[in-house]
Amino acid sequence: MTRLQTRNPTRLLVALSVLILLLTAPLICTGISIEPQVAKPLRVLFIGNSLTYSNDLPAIIEAFAKNTGQRFSSRTIAFPDFSLEDHWNKGDARKAILKGGWDFVVMQQGPSASEDGRRSLLEYSRRFADEIRKSGGKPVLYSVWPSRSRIQDFKGVSESHRLAAEAVGGIVFPVGDAWLNAWRVSPSIGLYSADGFHPSATGSYLAGLVIYEKLYNRSPVGLPSELKLSSGARIKIPADHALLLQHAAAEANKLHGLR
Repeated sequence: MTRLQTRNPTRLLVALSVLILLLTAPLICTGISIEPQVAKPLRVLFIGNSLTYSNDLPAIIEAFAKNTGQRFSSRTIAFPDFSLEDHWNKGDARKAILKGGWDFVVMQQGPSASEDGRRSLLEYSRRFADEIRKSGGKPVLYSVWPSRSRIQDFKGVSESHRLAAEAVGGIVFPVGDAWLNAWRVSPSIGLYSADGFHPSATGSYLAGLVIYEKLYNRSPVGLPSELKLSSGARIKIPADHALLLQHAAAEANKLHGLR
């Protein structure tokens, strides 16, 4: 007990200080920060038309990401009735791609089930994909859906986008397939808006589920049924419908494979 009381506390403090310096010196000398690193947001560029900006689809994905602690940053270049050829000729999308910094560039045009539509989709997704890869991004095909009056075209829409994704070595967001999965369980669920082509809020919610899982490799099952978007708008899906849609999205992605 006497020996403990007579030890010099100053020497002990000096020894501890030297030890700390020795442990941290390599980090200081090599410029390595010991501060916690904040994960960079996933950066996504959307190129499309009203099927992308209806109900603010990118904001829906952002809300899902925020709910699960993920970071998401996006830009949308979309105009009514635009095809990829229209975007290519206008030039805005190409300029945004060439600036770089995008993890994914999502290409979306109309259903493209017809022979001409498929040919155009293949041609301009190839052109865009070359620019996307040069800028360090990954090309994505957003597979949409036909109008209600052309519901027999669902298979052709899916096939066109699958072929385009394979041609550019990209990935596909199988949203149209997820719609079909939902209808198999609940044929009355309203995925179209009143015009029979654009998505309802429920249809966009389902699209967001598909895209969220593809981007983050995380199951959409269990995501919230109520969302507050960055614009202040709210989307509220009945809980039982939300669960059905989450499983429909997961099933579609499982069949097409995750990235």
